[in-house]
Amino acid sequence: MGRLIRRLPSSPAAVAGAVLVTLMVILAIIGPPIWGAAAERIDPAAILQGSSAAHPLGTDNLGRDLLARVLVAGRYSLTLALLAALIGAGAGIVLGALPSVLPRRAARLVTGTVNALVAFPGLLLAMFTAVIAGLGAKGAVLGIGAAIAPGFARLTQTMAASIAGADYVAAARMLGVSRARILVRHVLPNIAEPLILNLTQALGGALLGLAGMSFLGLGVQPPAFDWGRLLFDGFARIYVTPEVALGPALAVALAGIGFNLLGDALAKVASRTAVPGKLSVPVVPPEQGEPDPGAVLEVKDLSVTFPGGVQPVRELSLTVAPGEIVGLVGESGSGKSLTAAAVGGLVPYPGAVTSGRLRLCGADLGELPEAERRKLLGTSLAMVFQDPMASLNPALKVGGQLAEVSIVHQGASRADARRRAVDRLGHVHLPEPEKQARRHPHQLSGGMRQRAVIAMGLMGTPKLIIADEPTTALDVTVQRQILRLLREVTEETGSAALFISHDIAVVGELCDRVAVMYAGRVVEELPVEQLATGAAHPYTRALVASLPDMDTDRSGPLASIPGRQPSPGQVGAGCAFTDRCPLATARCAERPPLVTYGKAHRVACWEA
Repeated sequence: MGRLIRRLPSSPAAVAGAVLVTLMVILAIIGPPIWGAAAERIDPAAILQGSSAAHPLGTDNLGRDLLARVLVAGRYSLTLALLAALIGAGAGIVLGALPSVLPRRAARLVTGTVNALVAFPGLLLAMFTAVIAGLGAKGAVLGIGAAIAPGFARLTQTMAASIAGADYVAAARMLGVSRARILVRHVLPNIAEPLILNLTQALGGALLGLAGMSFLGLGVQPPAFDWGRLLFDGFARIYVTPEVALGPALAVALAGIGFNLLGDALAKVASRTAVPGKLSVPVVPPEQGEPDPGAVLEVKDLSVTFPGGVQPVRELSLTVAPGEIVGLVGESGSGKSLTAAAVGGLVPYPGAVTSGRLRLCGADLGELPEAERRKLLGTSLAMVFQDPMASLNPALKVGGQLAEVSIVHQGASRADARRRAVDRLGHVHLPEPEKQARRHPHQLSGGMRQRAVIAMGLMGTPKLIIADEPTTALDVTVQRQILRLLREVTEETGSAALFISHDIAVVGELCDRVAVMYAGRVVEELPVEQLATGAAHPYTRALVASLPDMDTDRSGPLASIPGRQPSPGQVGAGCAFTDRCPLATARCAERPPLVTYGKAHRVACWEA
């Protein structure tokens, strides 16, 4: 918010709005002490006078000076507007946030209520509420608050839904953090700035609304007075002495314009300076074959299905041994990231995860009670996402986010958890880890943020690290540092790693074994030393051939794979690579199984 205020002078509208609002606030502070006595002084000799040297705006039916009354009424008018805006904002934020913490049926009921209120005319809602609450300032404030609330509820609901899909929220859910705590700690802090900006605009609307209510006789009642009440009293004389209505009308207009200009300017500045469901539980049919007791991760026939029968991941099988780094490669859209999400229990609703077997550290995730499953995933699995800014909550300091893992799953005190967070940041070679722990994510560079995310995974004792394209957004130098760090971490801790990437050169440098995905399936699995010269599947060979090297002819176009990968809803019963494969035959109309091709080598191709 301070950043926005510092940038306001560049906007003329913001300057005008800030000046008007400042003047109104000053008037509200000094008005009653300076002009309060004059506003209440009754002068029978000056009843219902027009403009004069003694009374520039005339007098009322008791001879009281209207200019003094307008100046004094500023405090009451602004106070009532602030109360109405706060009531409306508070009720709206609560109403808009409820769908994030309520069960689905109750959430739909709240959403429907918000939609109905938004469609209802605000002035009618304010008048209806004021009549029920009773005439006077209280009823008017409640009425305007009720009129403001639906807009805040819709705004809160929309923004909370966008934040709810962030990686750090999904990670908090996986850690077993309650819905209410997620809302208070992760969602609301990240939508606070737009809500505050909207509150500034709501103040202007509340001021105009309250003046209108008082003008209609539904608001402030004598002997109290605000600008709307003064306008109501002077309206009967507007054709004889129009100046008696000019003062309160001008005050209402200037204050309303000031708040709206300031709110609009803040919103525009914020838009230029912004920093960028239900969890599916694996459903496990009867097991197929004997489980591998030595595997850290064992996946058999894993499928992810969305409504309409769309399957981005289909019957995928994969194992990762202790200390091993397995690369999962393929073009964008092949299902790599969704596979990682299915393992971590992060597939968004309405996606459904099924598998013949899904075991982590020897435990079957489908058979564990929910609390034990969350604890296992939270301590034995570390996930490093592509965008660290999406993995770290921008509203919280780095050290506090790392410490949360130890607090939730290891029962550590805040002091012990913070000490471990600093230690982990140092372990991933972040300079001055104590200083970095006190910073927010946006104060760190991209490489530093990625190291912090890795450190977060090391807060527990992970047996498996899933790195989902962790170097894509980084420059080459930082990429190499992160890759070296991942290798170092696995060697020191004995953890296994599943490294997801579309960059086959990076995979060839880091990994021990490679699994190649195409259209939701693993089509080849082979040791990394065979990747360049021993690949058997035409798709794998095409990926390797498309990688330029020092001998590539720079005068010609870069090698590429003709055609495009089919979308999940377009995959047929046969080999999905048929339309792009130079070796395709009639037999490819039948899907080839993934079979042994050599030592530690499997391939799904009829022509291999």
